[in-house]
Amino acid sequence: MSAMIYPTSNFADEHKLCFERAEGVYIYDSNDKKYLEGMSGLWCTALGYGNQELIDAISDQLHTLSFSHLFGGKSHAPAEKLANKLAKMVPVADAHIFFGNSGSDANDTHYKMLRYYFNAIGKPEKRKIITRQRAYHGVTVAAGSLTSLPVNLTHFDAPLDALHILRTDAPHYYSGHQVGESETQFVDRIIGNLEKLILEEGADTIAAMIVEPITGASGVIVPPEGYYEKLQTLLRKHNILIWADEVITGFGRTGNDFGCTTMGIKPDLMTFAKQLSSAYYPISASVIPGFMYDAMIEQTQANGVFGHGYTYSGHPVACAAALKTLEIFERDNLFEKAAVAGRYLHHKLSTLETHPLVGEVRGEGLLAAIELVANKQKESHFKDTKVGTFAQKACEKHGLIVRAVAGNSLALCPPLIITHEQIDEIIDKLSLALEDTLAFTKQHNLLKP
Repeated sequence: MSAMIYPTSNFADEHKLCFERAEGVYIYDSNDKKYLEGMSGLWCTALGYGNQELIDAISDQLHTLSFSHLFGGKSHAPAEKLANKLAKMVPVADAHIFFGNSGSDANDTHYKMLRYYFNAIGKPEKRKIITRQRAYHGVTVAAGSLTSLPVNLTHFDAPLDALHILRTDAPHYYSGHQVGESETQFVDRIIGNLEKLILEEGADTIAAMIVEPITGASGVIVPPEGYYEKLQTLLRKHNILIWADEVITGFGRTGNDFGCTTMGIKPDLMTFAKQLSSAYYPISASVIPGFMYDAMIEQTQANGVFGHGYTYSGHPVACAAALKTLEIFERDNLFEKAAVAGRYLHHKLSTLETHPLVGEVRGEGLLAAIELVANKQKESHFKDTKVGTFAQKACEKHGLIVRAVAGNSLALCPPLIITHEQIDEIIDKLSLALEDTLAFTKQHNLLKP
């Protein structure tokens, strides 16, 4: 029995799928079985596996400067270059960048910088953060409290009240609309609920609202048309900052540079990780606007330092990996290619909409989910997660890696380098798995009349 504590796993489940090697969009287990990696690992390996340019960039940096920190005025070229590159890319005015190691710590950094900023401008009461139901923003104490998925909150005793976390509706029309309610009516209702929350709490006590442009772990929720327009109008009206968590949607995933571009969001803060280095080296980035940075300068002078940072913030090898990744994205026009491949993926996924188990197919670009339901005419959901778990394993049996999320939705997030032929392979394997899953639901009388 392994001494390892496995993350996001059932400790009682002794079955482990052990991988040994990977190349391109394929990964091989310890029995040399081949799988198409339909999840880019954990939404992150944008360039697939074994990219020699990235390997060489990492190796070269290890030979040149294997480590240097950024504390106390120390610096190095890879971090400086990456910060300046990102500042020019993002839709944030006079952007400043703080580097970390994961999406979770990047969101924790934002939480702390928001506190620091509002203290600096004499508004210490402006500290509450609005998050959404079904949100996922990480697993550290603050980021985990901004997350709304039950499995990430249950038994952890997250200090939600102490952290001043507020929750509002998830913008998922399919699962959240009332009988006879149109998408426009649904949007107006949940935006109305949000405004009521803001008025009850007091806008002068709310610092920001955090949103994933399109969600990931909660089921790839794409909000209805008009949602973000009305959301931003409301938040701007009440002087609440817009914080975009782009950990999954950043760098081509939705067919544009950022999910904010795809969804028409003009953020104040942005969070990045995952595809920033194509997962070849851990790195994250917390982006703040110039007005926040400028307001904090005097306070850091008074304190002597800005008392926040990680040993590996701006690790030179991680920065070199990210710089090479961004170079490849730009040189090979991968955002545009991802948009084309994404349209093809969704066209092919639409052919599965007639399947008895498929209630909804949703997503943008190379990000998608298929929601499995007990009765598609009545939009009836399964009472537990057994069907999604079975379907995920059925996909593995047929050589496809997907992830069951939000109960019984199957998420897809293939590498940006995927070809149309490989997308066809995804659909073929997924179709076989759906037939296996349908047989499973019938055998166990899980379908609802």
